[in-house]
Amino acid sequence: MTTFSIPAGSVGTRIIGLGSYQPETIVSNHDLSLRMETSDEWIRDRVGIANRRVAKPDELLVDMAVEAGAKAVADAGLAPSDIGAVIVATCTMPSGIPNAAAQVADRIGVKAAPAFDLNAACAGFCYALGTASDLVRAGTVKHVLVIGAEKLTDWVDPNDRSTAIIFADGAGAAVVGPSDEPGIGPVSWGSAGDLVDMIHIADRESFIFQEGQSVFRWATTQIAPIAIKAVELAGLELSDVDVFVPHQANLRIVEAIAKRLRAKGAREDLVIARDIVDSGNTSSASIPLALDHMRAAGEVRSGDVALLVGFGAGLSYAGQVVRLP
Repeated sequence: MTTFSIPAGSVGTRIIGLGSYQPETIVSNHDLSLRMETSDEWIRDRVGIANRRVAKPDELLVDMAVEAGAKAVADAGLAPSDIGAVIVATCTMPSGIPNAAAQVADRIGVKAAPAFDLNAACAGFCYALGTASDLVRAGTVKHVLVIGAEKLTDWVDPNDRSTAIIFADGAGAAVVGPSDEPGIGPVSWGSAGDLVDMIHIADRESFIFQEGQSVFRWATTQIAPIAIKAVELAGLELSDVDVFVPHQANLRIVEAIAKRLRAKGAREDLVIARDIVDSGNTSSASIPLALDHMRAAGEVRSGDVALLVGFGAGLSYAGQVVRLP
């Protein structure tokens, strides 16, 4: 019998570099109140956002992904030629073809590598991180660049108070590489396609539509068990987790999930990502953006154990435990 030759993989994987990018334009709650019936107090009370970043019309999703991706590669101490694959998690490319990843890879200098987009919306980064980890562990490639990038303002009705106050633009990235010890845990993931009406593109207008209250109820009751399962799959206890970085959907959701985790054994001094306050909801970019911002602010340290969990898109979810670079 003919025997296939299988490439040697690694015992574990880890994140070895991070990077992020946000547009220069800051839109405050006051700015929004000048064009719609809202106020700073109303927005903060409901979603916890103070400011959000908005890309200029000629600033493309690919442009933002390139900036974040290049920073992550440099942060990892690698050259573009060291990257074996590029995955871009996104749900806001103008069209399905051409994809973002191939363009991003070429512009960063990652030549002829496999490159593909992954669309799980707000769960996209965690989906892509899990995929990248498996590619490295299997020996398919040695290093994978994972980018979450969104230009959500292209898909939001600027006059719709329910969405215009929430969504924003930006990109975050991570480089995944081999490790002698596991630094990225197994993925706790799944989907609930019967909840498609909660978050979708309104075909008649091509704008994002969201059932805010339904999303809030689902996330505040269902995400904690998914997060706890991710910790269990990694062979850890909730008390081992130093940092909690959920998708930055809504500050009330973030804090409600954290409260449930503490009730189940998470530490009182658990560091919680609250990047949504000044970044808004950037879908697949929100988790890597938050990680990079927290590191820059000194809120987290190299070696910290972080619990990541993303959810959205009517509906997909995923989470895993990682050790921070």
